[in-house]
Amino acid sequence: MNKKIIVFAPHPDDETLGCGGTIAKKIAEGYEVIVVVMTDGRNSLFKDLGIESDPSPEELKEIRKDEVKRATKILGLRVENLLFLDFVDGTLDKCESEAQDKVTKILRDNTPLETYYPHEKDCHPDHRATNRIVRNVIGKNRVLVTKWRYMIAHKYARIGPLIGGFLDLFRRGIVRIDVSKYLSLKKTALNEFRSELSIISTKQSRPRTKTFMRFLKRREKFYIDS
Repeated sequence: MNKKIIVFAPHPDDETLGCGGTIAKKIAEGYEVIVVVMTDGRNSLFKDLGIESDPSPEELKEIRKDEVKRATKILGLRVENLLFLDFVDGTLDKCESEAQDKVTKILRDNTPLETYYPHEKDCHPDHRATNRIVRNVIGKNRVLVTKWRYMIAHKYARIGPLIGGFLDLFRRGIVRIDVSKYLSLKKTALNEFRSELSIISTKQSRPRTKTFMRFLKRREKFYIDS
């Protein structure tokens, strides 16, 4: 039996934030997990804090790549199963055709049982582009795979989570995976993303992200399509 799953992350960190506990759990259960990082994450400091140097986007790209390597290793991922497509952070919607070609090859080469990718109402354009890319490839190629969608932050941040939580009461296809045994691993992995949780530039007055604690839940939630 093929026990392979693929997690598509728009940026270096989304795989751990949205699926870190599930990745660790699946690996412990004998699954082979592949993580595909769609963009290079180079523009996060510029977008959020206006920082263009110290570090430069090119330097930040390498920092974030090293961070996700360390984080996924903690979760149990083999280094050869971490794939970087290296599209420029923030431009994925302009590269969807090329990205679809690369995702098509990855799916054909690996024939996974399950795929994990962001929800279509996630906040960042790269997240929504990743959703379209993976969904379109699966549909066009009639790939027989279970589709799990994870949410990092709702597109409509103020009212979206409230409305979404209410609608979840009536939705089918919502799965909550118990990852309580792997929370400590996930926490350790999340702490590797120091470029987001600490001050790494002389031009910073605050960290880019104060905390990842809201992602440390005993159960990770997914919207599933068969």
